[in-house]
Amino acid sequence: MSEVFFKGVAEKDITKTIVSKFAEQMVEYAESDVIIVGGGPAGLMAGRDLAMKGVKVLIIEQNNYLGGGFWIGGYLMNPATFRHPAEKILDELGVKYEKVSEGLFVTPAPYACSKLIAAACEAGVRILNMTQLDDVVMKGERVSGVVVNWTPVNALPRQVTCVDPIALESKIVIDASGHDAVVMKRLEERGFVKLPGMGAMWVERSEDAVVEYTGEAYPGVVVAGMAVSEVYGLPRMGPTFGAMLLSGRKAAKIVAQKLKELATTPSLSV
Repeated sequence: MSEVFFKGVAEKDITKTIVSKFAEQMVEYAESDVIIVGGGPAGLMAGRDLAMKGVKVLIIEQNNYLGGGFWIGGYLMNPATFRHPAEKILDELGVKYEKVSEGLFVTPAPYACSKLIAAACEAGVRILNMTQLDDVVMKGERVSGVVVNWTPVNALPRQVTCVDPIALESKIVIDASGHDAVVMKRLEERGFVKLPGMGAMWVERSEDAVVEYTGEAYPGVVVAGMAVSEVYGLPRMGPTFGAMLLSGRKAAKIVAQKLKELATTPSLSV
């Protein structure tokens, strides 16, 4: 018989641990300070910065992995490019990179993405994977949370898809869902906003514009990352990621200020 290295733990103990810890998180985060829809670079950056300030942050991500397109780069080639000044955030995250030319930097995308995910988790961000937005919670004229369901529910046959979603409340929602802009598109479906959709590629204009327009797009909703392009009709930027990080950082600053305003004027949250 081979030597045993692992402690004797039964299958039931593993199952109990998974279920109990998941349930604890769901109870605790049924109400958060901030819910971020989308765990790509903008959402992770915003979540990390907010959590470092002591903000209670939950990220919901429809895929079984975090990072969005940050893993892959462009055209299934995974060197990720960044334009100045985004390399300053790479320095902060401890990501090593190569300077290609004046103002242009490159690093392996899986490496940079992993560092960002780790930084968000270490800061205290909590995450629900395989969780998609179904609707928003509205209180008066303000978004006050999200309605979510398991992503696999969409794959069920129509005759068995009566699986009711659940609601998660928050003071502010960040739409960092990329090109899908799912939070804002739910609002558009209800007639509250009209979205022009993303424009054609123009990287020099797009990155600056995405950061510039990052902000509150509807009461209770701050948009970040490529969702900003969809909401304001800005050009797309393609496979470069500096604006994603800087947009996420700006969103975090805006949200932190709005949380202070809500704390001093409780009527704003109703």
